[in-house]
Amino acid sequence: MDPIIRIKNISYTYPDADRPALDGVSLDIMPGTFTAVLGSNGSGKSTLAKHLNAILVPAGGKVFVDGMDTADEGNLLAIRRQVGMVFQNPDNQIVANVVEDDVAFAPENLGVEPKEIRRRVDEALKSVGMYEFRMHAPHLLSGGQKQRVAIAGVLAMDPDVLVLDEPTAMLDPRGRREVIAAVETLCRERGITVVLITHHMDEAVRADRVLVLDKGRIVLDGTPQQIFPQTAALQALRLTVPDTVALMSRLNAAGMDLPMDALTPAECAAAILEALQ
Repeated sequence: MDPIIRIKNISYTYPDADRPALDGVSLDIMPGTFTAVLGSNGSGKSTLAKHLNAILVPAGGKVFVDGMDTADEGNLLAIRRQVGMVFQNPDNQIVANVVEDDVAFAPENLGVEPKEIRRRVDEALKSVGMYEFRMHAPHLLSGGQKQRVAIAGVLAMDPDVLVLDEPTAMLDPRGRREVIAAVETLCRERGITVVLITHHMDEAVRADRVLVLDKGRIVLDGTPQQIFPQTAALQALRLTVPDTVALMSRLNAAGMDLPMDALTPAECAAAILEALQ
Protein backbone atom coordinates (compact mmCIF):
# COMPACT_ATOMS: atom_id res chain seq x y z
CA MET A 1 0.00 0.00 0.00
CA ASP A 2 1.31 3.45 -0.94
CA PRO A 3 1.25 6.42 1.45
CA ILE A 4 -1.67 8.78 0.97
CA ILE A 5 0.64 11.65 1.99
CA ARG A 6 4.36 11.64 1.26
CA ILE A 7 6.57 14.44 2.55
CA LYS A 8 10.13 14.57 1.25
CA ASN A 9 12.70 16.74 3.03
CA ILE A 10 10.56 19.88 3.15
CA SER A 11 11.64 23.23 4.51
CA TYR A 12 9.74 26.46 5.01
CA THR A 13 10.69 29.84 6.49
CA TYR A 14 8.22 32.64 7.18
CA PRO A 15 9.19 36.15 6.04
CA ASP A 16 11.38 37.94 8.60
CA ALA A 17 11.77 34.74 10.69
CA ASP A 18 15.21 34.04 12.12
CA ARG A 19 14.98 30.29 11.60
CA PRO A 20 12.99 27.82 9.49
CA ALA A 21 9.54 26.81 10.69
CA LEU A 22 10.18 23.44 9.04
CA ASP A 23 13.70 22.14 8.47
CA GLY A 24 14.20 18.91 6.54
CA VAL A 25 10.97 17.10 7.45
CA SER A 26 10.30 13.75 5.78
CA LEU A 27 7.23 11.69 6.53
CA ASP A 28 4.91 9.07 5.03
CA ILE A 29 1.30 8.83 6.23
CA MET A 30 -0.56 5.65 5.36
CA PRO A 31 -4.26 5.51 4.46
CA GLY A 32 -6.70 4.94 7.32
CA THR A 33 -4.24 5.78 10.09
CA PHE A 34 -4.54 8.21 13.00
CA THR A 35 -1.43 10.36 13.49
CA ALA A 36 -1.06 12.84 16.34
CA VAL A 37 1.48 15.67 16.04
CA LEU A 38 2.83 17.22 19.25
CA GLY A 39 5.26 20.00 20.01
CA SER A 40 5.61 23.19 22.02
CA ASN A 41 4.62 26.57 20.59
CA GLY A 42 6.76 27.42 17.57
CA SER A 43 7.78 23.82 16.93
CA GLY A 44 6.28 23.78 13.42
CA LYS A 45 3.09 21.79 14.01
CA SER A 46 0.65 24.17 12.36
CA THR A 47 3.07 24.92 9.54
CA LEU A 48 3.27 21.21 8.82
CA ALA A 49 -0.54 20.93 8.87
CA LYS A 50 -0.88 23.74 6.32
CA HIS A 51 1.44 21.92 3.95
CA LEU A 52 -0.87 18.89 3.84
CA ASN A 53 -3.51 20.55 1.65
CA ALA A 54 -1.40 23.23 -0.04
CA ILE A 55 -2.36 26.20 2.13
CA LEU A 56 1.43 26.49 2.18
CA VAL A 57 3.86 24.95 -0.31
CA PRO A 58 7.41 24.05 0.69
CA ALA A 59 10.34 26.30 -0.10
CA GLY A 60 12.39 23.15 -0.47
CA GLY A 61 11.43 19.52 -0.86
CA LYS A 62 8.08 18.09 -1.95
CA VAL A 63 4.68 17.15 -0.58
CA PHE A 64 2.57 14.63 -2.46
CA VAL A 65 -1.10 13.87 -1.75
CA ASP A 66 -2.12 10.59 -3.36
CA GLY A 67 0.71 11.16 -5.83
CA MET A 68 -0.23 14.80 -6.57
CA ASP A 69 2.45 17.46 -6.08
CA THR A 70 1.05 20.23 -3.86
CA ALA A 71 3.29 22.79 -5.60
CA ASP A 72 1.47 22.20 -8.90
CA GLU A 73 -1.40 24.71 -9.01
CA GLY A 74 -3.26 22.43 -11.40
CA ASN A 75 -3.65 19.93 -8.53
CA LEU A 76 -4.97 22.45 -6.01
CA LEU A 77 -8.71 21.75 -6.28
CA ALA A 78 -8.25 17.97 -6.28
CA ILE A 79 -5.95 18.18 -3.24
CA ARG A 80 -8.37 20.42 -1.34
CA ARG A 81 -11.17 17.95 -2.04
CA GLN A 82 -9.07 15.06 -0.81
CA VAL A 83 -7.60 16.71 2.30
CA GLY A 84 -10.07 18.57 4.54
CA MET A 85 -8.86 21.06 7.17
CA VAL A 86 -10.46 21.89 10.53
CA PHE A 87 -9.05 24.76 12.58
CA GLN A 88 -9.15 25.94 16.21
CA ASN A 89 -12.14 28.25 16.08
CA PRO A 90 -15.30 26.66 14.64
CA ASP A 91 -16.95 30.09 14.37
CA ASN A 92 -14.50 30.90 11.59
CA GLN A 93 -15.73 27.92 9.54
CA ILE A 94 -19.49 28.25 10.06
CA VAL A 95 -21.08 30.38 7.34
CA ALA A 96 -24.84 29.68 7.47
CA ASN A 97 -27.70 30.28 9.90
CA VAL A 98 -28.92 26.66 9.92
CA VAL A 99 -26.69 23.66 10.64
CA GLU A 100 -27.63 21.61 7.58
CA ASP A 101 -27.20 24.63 5.29
CA ASP A 102 -23.73 25.16 6.69
CA VAL A 103 -22.74 21.55 6.04
CA ALA A 104 -24.16 21.80 2.50
CA PHE A 105 -22.19 24.95 1.68
CA ALA A 106 -18.96 23.37 0.40
CA PRO A 107 -20.49 20.64 -1.81
CA GLU A 108 -22.91 23.20 -3.27
CA ASN A 109 -19.95 25.34 -4.26
CA LEU A 110 -18.27 22.30 -5.81
CA GLY A 111 -21.31 21.79 -8.04
CA VAL A 112 -22.44 18.53 -6.45
CA GLU A 113 -25.92 17.37 -7.47
CA PRO A 114 -28.71 18.24 -4.98
CA LYS A 115 -29.61 14.60 -4.20
CA GLU A 116 -25.95 13.82 -3.52
CA ILE A 117 -25.66 16.91 -1.34
CA ARG A 118 -28.65 15.73 0.71
CA ARG A 119 -27.02 12.31 1.17
CA ARG A 120 -23.66 13.80 2.11
CA VAL A 121 -25.13 16.28 4.59
CA ASP A 122 -27.18 13.63 6.38
CA GLU A 123 -24.29 11.18 6.46
CA ALA A 124 -21.79 13.78 7.67
CA LEU A 125 -24.05 14.98 10.49
CA LYS A 126 -24.77 11.42 11.57
CA SER A 127 -21.04 10.63 11.52
CA VAL A 128 -20.34 13.31 14.13
CA GLY A 129 -23.51 12.78 16.16
CA MET A 130 -25.16 16.05 15.12
CA TYR A 131 -28.00 14.89 12.86
CA GLU A 132 -30.69 15.74 15.40
CA PHE A 133 -29.40 19.34 15.41
CA ARG A 134 -29.60 19.75 11.63
CA MET A 135 -32.28 22.48 11.81
CA HIS A 136 -30.70 24.35 14.72
CA ALA A 137 -28.96 27.71 14.55
CA PRO A 138 -25.19 27.12 14.89
CA HIS A 139 -24.69 30.11 17.20
CA LEU A 140 -26.92 28.43 19.81
CA LEU A 141 -24.74 25.30 19.98
CA SER A 142 -22.00 24.57 22.48
CA GLY A 143 -18.35 24.87 21.45
CA GLY A 144 -17.99 21.11 21.06
CA GLN A 145 -21.16 20.91 18.98
CA LYS A 146 -20.00 23.77 16.74
CA GLN A 147 -16.69 22.03 16.13
CA ARG A 148 -18.48 18.82 15.22
CA VAL A 149 -20.60 20.79 12.74
CA ALA A 150 -17.40 22.25 11.30
CA ILE A 151 -16.02 18.72 10.92
CA ALA A 152 -19.28 17.64 9.23
CA GLY A 153 -18.89 20.52 6.79
CA VAL A 154 -15.49 19.16 5.80
CA LEU A 155 -16.78 15.58 5.63
CA ALA A 156 -19.49 16.66 3.18
CA MET A 157 -16.69 17.30 0.69
CA ASP A 158 -16.00 13.55 0.90
CA PRO A 159 -12.28 13.79 1.77
CA ASP A 160 -9.92 10.88 2.28
CA VAL A 161 -7.82 12.80 4.82
CA LEU A 162 -8.94 14.95 7.76
CA VAL A 163 -6.35 17.36 9.17
CA LEU A 164 -7.29 19.02 12.46
CA ASP A 165 -5.13 21.89 13.69
CA GLU A 166 -5.72 22.06 17.46
CA PRO A 167 -9.49 21.65 17.04
CA THR A 168 -10.11 21.42 20.79
CA ALA A 169 -7.92 24.35 21.89
CA MET A 170 -10.94 26.58 22.60
CA LEU A 171 -13.16 23.88 24.12
CA ASP A 172 -13.89 22.73 27.66
CA PRO A 173 -13.09 19.13 28.66
CA ARG A 174 -16.52 17.84 27.66
CA GLY A 175 -16.27 19.51 24.25
CA ARG A 176 -12.80 18.06 23.75
CA ARG A 177 -14.04 14.56 24.51
CA GLU A 178 -16.97 14.94 22.10
CA VAL A 179 -14.77 16.11 19.23
CA ILE A 180 -11.99 13.56 19.69
CA ALA A 181 -14.48 10.70 20.04
CA ALA A 182 -16.09 11.78 16.76
CA VAL A 183 -12.72 12.01 15.03
CA GLU A 184 -11.62 8.59 16.28
CA THR A 185 -14.88 7.04 15.06
CA LEU A 186 -14.33 8.54 11.59
CA CYS A 187 -10.91 6.94 11.43
CA ARG A 188 -11.76 3.53 12.90
CA GLU A 189 -15.18 3.01 11.30
CA ARG A 190 -14.97 4.96 8.03
CA GLY A 191 -11.27 4.57 7.30
CA ILE A 192 -10.61 8.30 7.03
CA THR A 193 -6.95 9.19 7.49
CA VAL A 194 -6.62 11.56 10.46
CA VAL A 195 -3.80 13.96 11.27
CA LEU A 196 -4.41 15.68 14.61
CA ILE A 197 -2.31 18.63 15.78
CA THR A 198 -2.79 18.95 19.53
CA HIS A 199 -1.41 20.20 22.84
CA HIS A 200 -3.44 17.66 24.80
CA MET A 201 -1.56 14.47 25.55
CA ASP A 202 -4.71 12.51 26.38
CA GLU A 203 -5.92 13.10 22.81
CA ALA A 204 -2.69 11.75 21.33
CA VAL A 205 -3.05 8.54 23.37
CA ARG A 206 -5.82 7.49 20.96
CA ALA A 207 -3.58 7.74 17.89
CA ASP A 208 -1.77 4.95 16.04
CA ARG A 209 1.34 7.10 15.74
CA VAL A 210 2.75 10.11 17.57
CA LEU A 211 5.15 12.61 16.05
CA VAL A 212 6.94 15.18 18.19
CA LEU A 213 8.32 18.29 16.52
CA ASP A 214 10.93 20.67 17.86
CA LYS A 215 12.44 23.64 16.01
CA GLY A 216 10.95 22.45 12.73
CA ARG A 217 12.25 18.89 12.90
CA ILE A 218 10.72 15.55 13.84
CA VAL A 219 12.57 14.50 17.00
CA LEU A 220 10.37 11.58 18.16
CA ASP A 221 8.27 9.20 16.07
CA GLY A 222 6.52 6.07 17.30
CA THR A 223 3.40 4.58 18.82
CA PRO A 224 1.92 6.22 21.94
CA GLN A 225 3.27 3.26 23.94
CA GLN A 226 6.78 4.02 22.65
CA ILE A 227 6.66 7.81 22.98
CA PHE A 228 4.92 8.61 26.26
CA PRO A 229 7.10 6.53 28.60
CA GLN A 230 9.98 8.81 27.52
CA THR A 231 9.07 11.29 30.23
CA ALA A 232 12.51 12.92 30.50
CA ALA A 233 12.75 13.49 26.75
CA LEU A 234 9.26 14.98 26.61
CA GLN A 235 9.91 17.26 29.57
CA ALA A 236 13.12 18.46 27.91
CA LEU A 237 10.95 19.44 24.94
CA ARG A 238 8.63 21.41 27.26
CA LEU A 239 5.85 18.85 26.92
CA THR A 240 3.80 17.08 29.55
CA VAL A 241 2.78 13.42 29.60
CA PRO A 242 -0.70 11.90 29.92
CA ASP A 243 -2.08 11.88 33.46
CA THR A 244 -1.91 8.08 33.51
CA VAL A 245 1.81 8.08 32.69
CA ALA A 246 2.46 10.74 35.33
CA LEU A 247 0.60 8.64 37.92
CA MET A 248 2.49 5.46 37.02
CA SER A 249 5.77 7.35 37.21
CA ARG A 250 4.98 8.67 40.69
CA LEU A 251 3.93 5.23 41.91
CA ASN A 252 7.12 3.69 40.56
CA ALA A 253 9.14 6.39 42.30
CA ALA A 254 7.38 5.34 45.51
CA GLY A 255 8.56 1.75 45.08
CA MET A 256 6.05 0.03 42.79
CA ASP A 257 7.00 -1.72 39.56
CA LEU A 258 4.35 -0.68 37.04
CA PRO A 259 4.47 -0.69 33.23
CA MET A 260 4.90 2.79 31.79
CA ASP A 261 3.01 1.93 28.61
CA ALA A 262 -0.38 1.70 30.36
CA LEU A 263 -1.89 4.81 28.80
CA THR A 264 -5.67 4.70 29.17
CA PRO A 265 -7.37 4.92 32.57
CA ALA A 266 -8.58 1.33 32.16
CA GLU A 267 -5.06 0.06 31.36
CA CYS A 268 -3.66 2.06 34.29
CA ALA A 269 -6.25 0.68 36.73
CA ALA A 270 -5.69 -2.89 35.53
CA ALA A 271 -1.91 -2.59 35.93
CA ILE A 272 -2.21 -1.18 39.47
CA LEU A 273 -4.73 -3.87 40.46
CA GLU A 274 -2.46 -6.64 39.14
CA ALA A 275 0.55 -5.20 41.01
CA LEU A 276 -1.40 -5.15 44.28
CA GLN A 277 -2.55 -8.75 44.09
